[in-house]
Amino acid sequence: MFVVLTAALLAAATPQQVPAASAAPAAAVPSAERRQELLFDAARLGRVDMIDTLVRAGADVDGYDRRGFTPLILAAYNGQKEAVEALLERGADPCKPDAGQGNTAQMGVAFKGDDAIAARLLKTGCDVNARNKAGQTALMMAALFSRTAQVDLLVAAGADANIADATGRTAASVAAAQGNTALAAALSAK
Repeated sequence: MFVVLTAALLAAATPQQVPAASAAPAAAVPSAERRQELLFDAARLGRVDMIDTLVRAGADVDGYDRRGFTPLILAAYNGQKEAVEALLERGADPCKPDAGQGNTAQMGVAFKGDDAIAARLLKTGCDVNARNKAGQTALMMAALFSRTAQVDLLVAAGADANIADATGRTAASVAAAQGNTALAAALSAK
C-alpha cells in the first residue's frame, strides 16, 4: 500500500520535484484531505519514509488534525525522534501550539518524557517559557511528571521556575503536589 501510495503521491508533485520515471495514474493520488491524514499518521507512527513524499505532495507540515495537533506535536508526543527531525527539516514550526489547549511540542514531550526529543526541540529557539491557555509551561509539565532530566535541560535553557500558572502554581509547587519533594526543593532554589 505505501509503495503504491508513494508512487501516486510522487506523481502528484510538480515535475520539478520528481523524476518523470515515477509517474502513476492521477486517479491513484489520494485527496488533499487524505494526504494530510496520512502525514498525521506518518508523524505519529514514525514513518519517516512517508513524510517527505507527503509534504512534497502538498500535505501541510503545520496543519492541524481533527483534535488540533500538528504533525510535529504528534511525533514528539509519541516519541518519534526521527519523525521530529524529518518534520523540522521540512519546515515544521516547532513553536506552534496545538489548537485546543495551546500546548507546544516541547510541552508534549515533557508530558511523555523523551529526553532526546526534548533536547532537540530546545535547540529550535522557541520561547522556553511559552505558556498554554492555562498559563502552564513545559517546565511545569516536566515537574508534574518528575522528568528531572528535562527539568535540568529546560532550566539550563533559561526556563523560569518562578512563573505561575493561572491557578498560581509554579513548577516547584506542582512537583511538591506530586510528592516529589527533592525536585520541588531544587526548583524552589532556582
